[in-house]
Amino acid sequence: MKVRKWWKRMLVLDLLLAGLLFLHTYQEQEESLQASAGYDQVNREQTEAGTPAGKSRSGGKMVALTFDDGPDPRYTEKLLDGLKERGVKATFFVTGANASKYPEIIKRIQEEGHLIGNHTYHHIQLTAANGEQFRNEIISTNEVIRGITGEDTEYIRPPYGSWNKKYEEELNMFPVLWSIDPRDWCSDDADCIVRNTVSKVKEGDIILMHDQYQSSVTAALEIVDRLQKEGYIFVTVEELLLD
Repeated sequence: MKVRKWWKRMLVLDLLLAGLLFLHTYQEQEESLQASAGYDQVNREQTEAGTPAGKSRSGGKMVALTFDDGPDPRYTEKLLDGLKERGVKATFFVTGANASKYPEIIKRIQEEGHLIGNHTYHHIQLTAANGEQFRNEIISTNEVIRGITGEDTEYIRPPYGSWNKKYEEELNMFPVLWSIDPRDWCSDDADCIVRNTVSKVKEGDIILMHDQYQSSVTAALEIVDRLQKEGYIFVTVEELLLD
């Protein structure tokens, strides 16, 4: 059964990455770098790629709300309070540095049924020159998370979408990118963030946000309220990809 689950994950994630690569045309310099370094590059601006359609659950349309870069003691718990009130599960891609500083928040994320993923230790981007450092940051972050939760981490959001498929088998990690990026990290206008999300969302989307800004928390909860009224159900990325 575990082997079947592995292959199902690999098939779904391979299709996701293939779709991302197919829908985006990279500049010649980027293509050359990827060819020599052996990694896939998806920048923050490249967010309109398709994802596997989420299956309907009890008539609802499934989407995944994800948060990067935390936990943050100022905002993550406010976000958790709002998600709990709404009965929503999300996915948190945390950095090892922040997780080690705020283990009590990581524990709360776990206890409230959210999925915890890896976002490297210091939020570094994979390049042709830092593969070993990148690998070590993944391992270190996994160790931090395991030390807090007692569980292994299987999912990673590579910073800026830069990834090398060799880590999937070597580290038993599954990359999760995104299909909607409202660019909440560069705007303090919560209403704008909401509009940039709800105007584009469709069944099966993975929404990229960050739990390091008050405007992001405000926007995320408003997005949940609006989309729930439209019949959307919020699930973890694992549920979305494997259900």
